[in-house]
This record gives sequence, C-alpha cells and structure tokens, in this order.
Amino acid sequence: MNSTLENRIITYFENGKNLTREKLLQAILNDFPDWKESTINVYLSKLKKSGIIKNPSRGVYSVENRTTFQPSIDINLKKTFNKIKKEFPFINFCVWNTKWLNDVMRHQPFKQYQIIEVEKDAAEQVFNVWNEKAKNVFLNPSSQIFERYINNAKDAIIIKYLVSEAPLNNVNNVVIPALEKLLVDMLIDVDIFSAQQSEIEFIYNRAFSKYQINRNKMKRYALRRNRESKVEELINLTLAQL
Repeated sequence: MNSTLENRIITYFENGKNLTREKLLQAILNDFPDWKESTINVYLSKLKKSGIIKNPSRGVYSVENRTTFQPSIDINLKKTFNKIKKEFPFINFCVWNTKWLNDVMRHQPFKQYQIIEVEKDAAEQVFNVWNEKAKNVFLNPSSQIFERYINNAKDAIIIKYLVSEAPLNNVNNVVIPALEKLLVDMLIDVDIFSAQQSEIEFIYNRAFSKYQINRNKMKRYALRRNRESKVEELINLTLAQL
C-alpha cells in the first residue's frame, strides 16, 4: 500500500465525519494528481481491509471512530469558572486541570494544577480577587517560583495569560482549552507541563489515535506561539506512526 496515502488519509476527514466517494477522490487527486481512479480504488480497498477507513453506506466513507475531547469538569473547576464569570462577565478566559492529560500519558503524574487562563489586561484583577478566596494562587509564575513554591504546594492554582485567538471550546457552559491548544502549549509552557516533557511524542500519538484533532486549527495556534515548525514536525512523525 502507498504509505504516503496511508499517512494522509485521516486528514481528509478533519472537517466532517463522513465523505462521499466523489469528495474523497477529489481530495486524494489534489495530493496525487498523476494517479488514475483505478489506482485509488485499489488503495481504498486495502485501507478498508486494514480498518483505517470504513464504508458505512454505499458511496460514503469514514475514518475509524475518534471521540471529541470532552474531559470531565469537576465541581470545583465549574465553581471556579462560574465565580470568575460572575465577577468579570466581559473578559475572555478558560479553566482546566492538568490531570486531563493523564489518559494520553504513559506515566501518571502525582501532582496536578488547576489553571485559569485570562486575557493579560485582566489577569492581575482576577489574581487579586482569587488570592482572597484560596491558598496557593500564583500569577504567571516563573520557573524559580515553580521550583521554590508550586512544586511543594498542595492544590496550586495558576493564573496565566491567555494567548489571543487561542482555540477554546464550551463544554457544559464552561469554557475550556481545545486539545489542539494543549498539545501546542506543552511545547512552550514547560513548567506547567513538566510531567509531559519526557513523553511528548507518545502523547501526540495517543491523542491523534484517540481524539478528533483539527490540524489546521493546531497549526494556526502554533504559528501564534512561534512553534509552527516543531508542531509540524511532531504531527508528521505522529501520522507516520499511526
């Protein structure tokens, strides 16, 4: 089987669960303009037999089922979101917990952090309010603060700046980061993602295998964070292994 097509096939389904035969053929021809339809048919037949693609109905194709990233939002995190939303109704922010990445990791970290990402102009205001409500609250901490205080703190809450146009999702009326955002951020925010640094390639492989991921969204955000080439490299490596 042509390995290049095998690596690229899942990218054709990013914007929809199913594709008609005509749309799939056109997508393949855009990448491989010299191929004949009979050649494509042979490859599609082999991809079906290997389970990479499915043919649920006549003239319709789909990739193997991948779920949407919808982590469990516990009551504490929901309360955090609702309190901030009530006191600062017009700011952009999201909340999440580092434990959400546990299911795409080989080794399970012992520590977890609750993260609040908020637009830079409002970050200090949110910190001042939150610092009166909880212990171990840190605003955009440096590596030294992580080493001296956060690594030894219990139930640390970290408030950091939200990058503009970051990919976010609304899950059960709580705004959280998209998985595409977390996969890019772990290459940059190495203190928050310290537990993930030793197995980033494994995490990418597991995430792409398990969840629906929009590569274009991921690349746009990576460009904003000046990691486009590294993210592209990791995506290509991951697709080659799937």
